[in-house]
Amino acid sequence: MKLLVIGGGGREHAIIQKLKENRDVETVYALPGNGGIAADAVCVDIAATDIEGAVRFAAEQKIDFAVVTPDDPLVLGMVDALEVAGIPCFGPEKKAAIIEGSKVFAKDLMKKYGIPTARYEVFTDRDAALAYLETAKLPVVIKADGLALGKGVIIAGTREEARNAIATIMVDKKFGHSGDRVVIEEFLTGPEVSVLSFTDGETVVPMVSSMDHKRAHDGDEGLNTGGMGTVAPNPYYTADVAARCMEEIFLPTIRAMRAEGRTFRGCLYFGLMLTPDGPKVIEYNCRFGDPETQVVLPLMESDLLTVMRACRDGRLAQTEVRFSDGAACCVVMASEGYPASYEKGYEITVDEDVSARIYVAGAKLSGGKLLTSGGRVLGVVATAADLKSAVAQAYEQVEKIHFGNAYYRRDIGRRALDA
Repeated sequence: MKLLVIGGGGREHAIIQKLKENRDVETVYALPGNGGIAADAVCVDIAATDIEGAVRFAAEQKIDFAVVTPDDPLVLGMVDALEVAGIPCFGPEKKAAIIEGSKVFAKDLMKKYGIPTARYEVFTDRDAALAYLETAKLPVVIKADGLALGKGVIIAGTREEARNAIATIMVDKKFGHSGDRVVIEEFLTGPEVSVLSFTDGETVVPMVSSMDHKRAHDGDEGLNTGGMGTVAPNPYYTADVAARCMEEIFLPTIRAMRAEGRTFRGCLYFGLMLTPDGPKVIEYNCRFGDPETQVVLPLMESDLLTVMRACRDGRLAQTEVRFSDGAACCVVMASEGYPASYEKGYEITVDEDVSARIYVAGAKLSGGKLLTSGGRVLGVVATAADLKSAVAQAYEQVEKIHFGNAYYRRDIGRRALDA
């Protein structure tokens, strides 16, 4: 089989390596891929959002199955276009990807179908939003409606911060048209849990839970990032919590989307907060999370391609989806200064005795050398029988990987171990 994976980050690298475990896979093409992915796939210089280019390439190469992973191409309708061209795909259609593409849609869906989430209001007018914030309970969460590279959410602890957030999103248009509408919602407290799930629109099968570490610096301080590391499973996500989430959140969401004529097939990501009142949805993503994927897929014992095809064909209920009882830890090695300004172009070298999985996110090949080209450069992943061992092994492996300007958090997994 010839496969096509749309995207070019660490998440895509993890997916490609997992797909290659299937013996029927002959070639994997990555659009656009990156310098590290080039070791596992044929990278093609076509942007992930270039729908016309991707469809043309898939048709020319007679691709047997495509996996669309980033949010942008999904929301733009990449899956729809590929399917029309006769290329079967894993990923939601445009009408279903709106669950991430519009936070207003997602919040209204939850409200309509009684799915637990934070109380909220929606504003298209800046003055109305500012007036509401004058009496809103602090802290308050302010979200741009559309996609914003995971950075369109601002937690304001003071009135001034809240006013500045509205100016940033609605006036300065930092996130473009994504800020034409804002959602202002109550601030929830409790442990956060990420749960990726496979679904064919009828059946939903959660993967191993995980815990992300968004802040740039140790102790959960500094700027929000795309994720500085993850561990799986999340110790707060007990069997009782999982059962409650299935009945109150997962199945109701799948049924709600179907009732709205937006049947969701693919990977649906549930960002949850385990509040004193029970689990609530913070956000939905219409795709695999990054870097959650990097700890979840190494624990998957079933064949990923088989499961993905079952999601697309409506056969998930008849397909085995199995994960190990072990644990995984991913430490992200980033460029010093990320997520603000940082230097790139440093050579990446790896000691011969490295045993970790290395998923490359921001690197390019130049003159036969692998050079840093992004903020998040690598995800270093170790698996073990228990979380304490996985964390220890991941950090042992990080010491064997080198590049100038390297930076990483030294407390990935500490919260989970304390729990």
